[in-house]
Amino acid sequence: MVSKAVAKYVHALHLKKYRLRHGAFLVEGGKSVQELLSSGLLTERVFLTAEFAAKIPPLPAKVPVEIVTEADLTHLGTLANNTTALAIAHLPAETPLHPAPNQLLLALDQVRDPGNLGTLIRLADWYGLQGVVCSDTCADPWAPKTIAATMGSFTRVAIWQRELPEWLDSLPAALPRYGAHLEGDNVHRLTLQPGGVLIMGSESHGPRPEVLARLTQRLYSPGAGGAESLNVAVSAAILLDNFHRAL
Repeated sequence: MVSKAVAKYVHALHLKKYRLRHGAFLVEGGKSVQELLSSGLLTERVFLTAEFAAKIPPLPAKVPVEIVTEADLTHLGTLANNTTALAIAHLPAETPLHPAPNQLLLALDQVRDPGNLGTLIRLADWYGLQGVVCSDTCADPWAPKTIAATMGSFTRVAIWQRELPEWLDSLPAALPRYGAHLEGDNVHRLTLQPGGVLIMGSESHGPRPEVLARLTQRLYSPGAGGAESLNVAVSAAILLDNFHRAL
């Protein structure tokens, strides 16, 4: 039985203000918890069902473990049903991100859906990007829904929240700043090399005008159907694939 004090603490971490206050966040689901435990992030406490605990290797002795029922696990977390695991992890120290030669950074402007944000972090992991810079108007990278959508990539991708136009102004003037835009250059007719920053904006409006003004090139993925636009994560996947054709 989980104590009331512990349950209150876990429930508090559902909210951003308490994640910041306690310097901690929730990781839900067996795969994500195992990714956490094999990473360099600090784990404060783990809750497991007995069935899941019997299927995985022994956890590190220094990590407090509590065996709970599926009902307890689901009550503690945000998932509609959790039959495996939940963990409390320490928020990592922010890593300043600065573009390196021949490497691409992903920057996100006002991506407010945590599922999209998590998928974009997962894409950054897939393509081996340096990290993801999020505007201060993006969804919280450490929200439970964001973490779940990364499918464990939160353990490998550096995330830095900044005021985006200001950050872009701090970069070397010659550094390419690409952005997705419906009036951009056809990406299929370009030869793109990893390097610089790729900026993705909100699905509804794209990057803000003050971000668009700082781009060196706008990119567009053409389609032949009648859809008005693409999901931001789908659009990012298409553009990132064009940058990494040599892989």
